[in-house]
Amino acid sequence: MDWIELDKQWLLAVNGSDSLFLDSLARTLTTATTWIPLYVALLFVVIKNSANAKKVLLVVLCALLCVFLAGSLDDMFVKPLVGRWRPTRDPQIGLLVDTVDGYRGGRFGFFSAHASNTFSLAVFFALLIRSRLLSVGLVVWSLVNGWTRIYLGVHYPGDVLVGLIWGGLVGTGVWMLLQRLEKQSVQPANYISSAYTRSGYLRIHADLLVSVLVFTLLYAILKACWF
Repeated sequence: MDWIELDKQWLLAVNGSDSLFLDSLARTLTTATTWIPLYVALLFVVIKNSANAKKVLLVVLCALLCVFLAGSLDDMFVKPLVGRWRPTRDPQIGLLVDTVDGYRGGRFGFFSAHASNTFSLAVFFALLIRSRLLSVGLVVWSLVNGWTRIYLGVHYPGDVLVGLIWGGLVGTGVWMLLQRLEKQSVQPANYISSAYTRSGYLRIHADLLVSVLVFTLLYAILKACWF
C-alpha cells in the first residue's frame, strides 16, 4: 500500500466526529479572524521592543515574507501544479468525509497553507523573541491549526505534515535573512537581566503573547459550548 492510500485511511480515521462541540471548536480555531488579537499583539510587542521605526518595518516585512513564501506561493503555484484533491472533493472518498456546516474548501489541498503559514510565523517569532514558554505556545498554536484542517476534512495528514516542514524551513530562513539584514550575529546576545529574553525582548511582553493565545483558545472553547 502506498503512502497516498495510507494518508486517506489516516484521514478517515481521525476526520470529524459526532460532537457538536468539536465541530464548532474546529471551525472557530481554523478561521483566520479568530487569531486577529494574536497578530495585533505580535505587532504591539515588536513596536515596544524595537529601537526605531526601521526595525519595526523590517520585522513586519519579514513576517509578511513568511506568509508569502509559506502560503501564498502554495496557493498560487503548488496546489494547482500538484493537483491533489482535498479530501472533501476527492472522487474516491469525498462522500465518506465528515464536513462541518458544508465547509469543503477549494479544489486542491497539497499542501496545507494553514499549517505552513502558522508554523512559519511560529518559528520566526520563536527565534526572534527567544522565550521558551512563548515558543511552545506558538508551536501548539500551529499544530492546533493543522488539527482543525484534518478534523474538517479539508486536508490529508500528509498535506499538514508537508506544510509544517515547509513552514519551518521558511520561518528559519527568513529569520536568518533578518539577522543578515541587521548585520548581527546569528546567535543572539545574552541579556543579564531576567526581565529580558536572550534576544532583548521584555519577558512581560512574551508572557502577554502567551496570555493572548490562552484567552483566544478559551474564547473558542466557550463559543463552542454556547453555540
